[in-house]
Amino acid sequence: MARATARHILVSSETQCADLKSQIEAGADFADLAKKHSSCPSGGQGGDLGSFGPGQMVAEFDKVVFSAPVGEVQGPVRTQFGYHLLEVTSRED
Repeated sequence: MARATARHILVSSETQCADLKSQIEAGADFADLAKKHSSCPSGGQGGDLGSFGPGQMVAEFDKVVFSAPVGEVQGPVRTQFGYHLLEVTSRED
């Protein structure tokens, strides 16, 4: 069964999400931004969500995590929780 590890930053607005993505692309540290800005409890661990399989996260999240290139920041991705930046840190298919 497929497994992935990922980290994310959850914010309430698409604008803030896009701004944080720009900061990461300009060299800002993903984990530092997650600690400062993410409204998810995982922010305290730099956004680390640990290891999970398909169906363990909301559908919009799963779609990105199990298809996006490893190590490339994706988003904004909208879910019922808000807007996410996602980075797949590893995946076994």
